[in-house]
Amino acid sequence: MNVAAVGNWEGPLGTLHDVITVCDTAVILYFLAINTGHLMLNLLALGEITRRLRRAPFAGYEDAAGSPFTPPISVIMPAYNEAAGITEAVRAMLLLHYPVFEVIVVDDGSTDGTLEALAEAFDLAEVDHVVPEDVPIRGSVLSLRLPRGGPVPLVVARKENGGKADALNVGINLARYPLVCMVDADSILDSQALLAVAKPFSDDPLRVIASGGVVGIANGCTVEAGRVVEAHVPSDPLGRAQVVEYLRGFFLGRTGWSRIGGLLIIAGAFGLFRRDAVVAVGGMDPDCIGEDAELVVRLHRYMREQGRRNRDYRIVFVTEPISWSEAPSELRVLGRQRRRWQRGLTEILLKHRRMIGNPRYGRVGTVAMPFYVLFELAAPLVELSGLVLMPLGVLLGAVDVAFLWRFLLAAYVYSMIISLVSIAVEEYAYHRFSRWRDVWGAFVGVVVENVGYRQFTAWWRLRGMWDALNRAPQVWGSMARSGFGSEQIPEGGKRT
Repeated sequence: MNVAAVGNWEGPLGTLHDVITVCDTAVILYFLAINTGHLMLNLLALGEITRRLRRAPFAGYEDAAGSPFTPPISVIMPAYNEAAGITEAVRAMLLLHYPVFEVIVVDDGSTDGTLEALAEAFDLAEVDHVVPEDVPIRGSVLSLRLPRGGPVPLVVARKENGGKADALNVGINLARYPLVCMVDADSILDSQALLAVAKPFSDDPLRVIASGGVVGIANGCTVEAGRVVEAHVPSDPLGRAQVVEYLRGFFLGRTGWSRIGGLLIIAGAFGLFRRDAVVAVGGMDPDCIGEDAELVVRLHRYMREQGRRNRDYRIVFVTEPISWSEAPSELRVLGRQRRRWQRGLTEILLKHRRMIGNPRYGRVGTVAMPFYVLFELAAPLVELSGLVLMPLGVLLGAVDVAFLWRFLLAAYVYSMIISLVSIAVEEYAYHRFSRWRDVWGAFVGVVVENVGYRQFTAWWRLRGMWDALNRAPQVWGSMARSGFGSEQIPEGGKRT
C-alpha cells in the first residue's frame, strides 16, 4: 500500500482515498477467504474419494443388480418440447442396469409433438387414471398412457403446462416405488448410474434420505446408443472453462460438503430421494426457480425440526461420474442459465433465512448456509467491486503496484491453483480423459475461466440476484442444443 501518498490527500478526496484503501484490502481478504474455503472443500473431497476408491473393488454392483432386496426406483423424467430426442432418451433410460425400476415421463403441455413421438415409438394406449394427491399439483393431468405390448416399465402422463417443478410433483404422485429418481429429459446416464446412486440407501437404509451424483459435460464426448463411451474436453474455450468449473464446484465441492454433512445442492439433472421424505415436505416448490436445491434445503430443515430422533439422517453425494448433460455453447445461453441459477440460490436463502447461522440446524445452519451467503451469494458483487476499486485505487494512489499484484495473486492465481488441484484429483480418481490433449485442454480452461469467464458470470449472477429481489417473472428461456453425435436435439420454449 502506498502509505506515503495518504498524507497528500485532504477533505473529501482524502476520505475517498481512505475508503478505497480499506475496501481494496477487504477485497483481498475476501478472495483469500473464499479460495481457502474452496481449497478446504477440495481436501475434504480428496479424503472422501480416496476412501471410496479403496472400497470400489467391493462395491458389489453386480450383486445389487441381481438381489431381490435392492430397493426399486421410480425414474421421473419431466419433458417440455423434447420431441426431437425424447424417444432415444427414454429408450436409453429403459436399458439402465437395475433390477426393478419404472420410467415415468411427464409431458408438461408440450406443443411440438413430444407425446405423439412417444406414443408412436412405444405403442402407447390411453388408460383410465386416478392420480393420487400425495403432493399438491397445479396443472391437471389430462391423460395417462401405457405401452400396449409387453411388460415395458413405462408410464407417460400428459398434463397442463405448469413448469418443471409441477411436472415432477405429478411424477411423484404417480410413482409406485419407495425411491424416486429425478432426471432431465436430455441427460445421458451411465449404465450403472442407478446402482451407484442407490448404493447409499442399501448401505445405510435407515438414515439416507437423498443422494446425488456427478453431472459431467457431454460436449465433445463420443456418444453411442444413449451412452457416453469416451469422454473428451470440448474444443471451444467456453466449454473448457465450464469443464473446469464443474470439476471444482460440482464434483469436488459437493463431495466436500457431503463429507461434513452440509450438502445443500443435488442437481436436478440426476438425484435420488426417498419418496416418503419428499411427500412429507410437500414435494417440489413450483414458485422457486431452483426447485432441486430448494428441496434439499427443505429436507434438511424438516428433519432438523422434527425432533431429536429424526436428526440422525444423511444426504450424500456419489463421486462417480454417472450423468452427462450438454452445456451451453453460446454466451447468451450461458448467461441465461447462470442468471437463473443465481436467482434460484437467492430465493432459497431468502425463503430459509431463519436457518442461516442457527445451531438448531447443525452444520447446515452454522457452516454451509453462511458459506453460501458469503461466498456464493455475495461473490459476484465483490468480484465486480474489486475490478472497479483496484484500478481506481491505483489511479488515486490508494494502492501501489505491489498491492495490485497481491490482489491478482489472491483473487486469480490462487483460484487457478485450486482448479489445477481439482483436475489432478479427478485424473487421479477416475482418469476420465484418455488423451493428453484433453488434459491440456482442461489446463487452458483454467486460464479462460479466470480471465474473462469469471467476469461475465459475475455480471450474470448479479443480475439473477437482482431478479430475485425484485420478483421479476420467472423465465427459463431456450437453448438450441448441438446434440449428441449426429443428431440435433433442441430444447424447447419457455418454462413458466
